[in-house]
Amino acid sequence: MAFPSLGLSEVIANTLADAFIAVSSFVALTLLIFDFLERKLKIDPARLLKKHERWQPLIAAVIGALPGCGGAIIVITQYVLGRMGFGGMVAVLTSTMGDAAFLLLARDPQAAVVVFSLSITAGTITGMIVDKIHGRDFLRQKLVKWEDFRVKCGEVAAYSKLTLWVWYILITIAIALGFGNAFQVDTDAWFGALSTYEPTKWIGATGAMMCLFLWANTKRRMLSLVNLAAHPECKTRVKFYNRIILDTTFVTSWVIFAFLCFELLIHFTQFDLNSLFSYSAPLIPLMGVLIGFIPGCGPQVILTTLYLNGLIPFSAQLANAISNDGDALFPAIALAPKTAIVATIYTSIPALLLGYGWYFLMEV
Repeated sequence: MAFPSLGLSEVIANTLADAFIAVSSFVALTLLIFDFLERKLKIDPARLLKKHERWQPLIAAVIGALPGCGGAIIVITQYVLGRMGFGGMVAVLTSTMGDAAFLLLARDPQAAVVVFSLSITAGTITGMIVDKIHGRDFLRQKLVKWEDFRVKCGEVAAYSKLTLWVWYILITIAIALGFGNAFQVDTDAWFGALSTYEPTKWIGATGAMMCLFLWANTKRRMLSLVNLAAHPECKTRVKFYNRIILDTTFVTSWVIFAFLCFELLIHFTQFDLNSLFSYSAPLIPLMGVLIGFIPGCGPQVILTTLYLNGLIPFSAQLANAISNDGDALFPAIALAPKTAIVATIYTSIPALLLGYGWYFLMEV
C-alpha cells in the first residue's frame, strides 16, 4: 500500500481510496449481512446466553469474535444486568478484536481465520477456567432491569434521504470495485473512455471523504454507537440503514487515520520501520499485548495496519487480537470498572502464551 515515490496529494488520494474500497465496502457488506440474519432469522445473542448458562463462555467467545464491537458490547451488557457469569465476560474480552477485525478480514482473510479460531478457543478455555476457579458468581452485577442501565441513549444523526441515496450508491459501487480489486481486475477499464482519469481512485476518495464528514457531524457519536449495540431501546429507535452508515463511517474514520499515519510517515521520512522492529523482535508480541490494553479501536487498527504492511510479525498481531477489547472496554469500564480491570488482566495470559508460542514455534 505504500506510495513513497508519489506526490503528497497522490499519497492522500490513494490512501483514501484504498480505505473506502478495500475496507469500508467490506465493513458495510458484512454489517448488512449480519443485520439481515438478525432481523430475518431472529437471532438474539442475549437469549442464547441466558438459555445456555453452562456454555456461556463458548457462546460469549463466538459472539465476541464477530467483526466489530457490537457483539462484545451486547455480552458485556448482559453481564452488567446480572444475566451472565464472570467467565463469559472474560471470554468475550479475550475473543473480541473489535473493528480491527474488519481490516484484517478485508486485507488478509487467511490470517483472520487463524486469529478468529485461536481467539475463540482461547476465550472459551480462559472463561471456563475462570469460572472453575472463582465460580460463576464472582464479581456478579446486581442490576436486573434495563431501567437501571446507567448509560442512556445518545442523540443519533438521522440522515436525510439525499445522504442515504448518495452514500448507499457509493458503497454499492465500492463493493463491486472491491471485489474487482480482490480478483486483480483493472476496475478502471470498466469505465471505458473515462479509464484514463482513474475513476476507481476518485470514487474511493469521494466515498472516504463523505464517511469522514458524516462521522464528524454525528452528535455524541461514541455514546450513540455503544448504546445502539447494547440497549434495545436505542437499537430500535434507529433504523438499520442508519446504523449501517454510523458503524461504517466510524470504522472508516479510524482506518483512514491509521493508513495516513503510516503513509505520511514513510513519505516524509523514508524511515525504515522494518529494520527498527527487526532489532526488537523478541519484544514485539509483548508490545502487541500492551497496546491491546488501550481502550478503543484506534490503536488496534494502527497495529493491524503495521502487520498488513509487513512491519511486525503475526505473533504480535495474534497477541494484540487476544488482549485488545476494542470499544467494548468503554462500557465495561463505565459500568463495572473493577470487573473490567480484572477481566482485562486475565485476557493478557492467553495473549502472552499464544503470542510468544507462535513467535518461538513459527518465527524464530
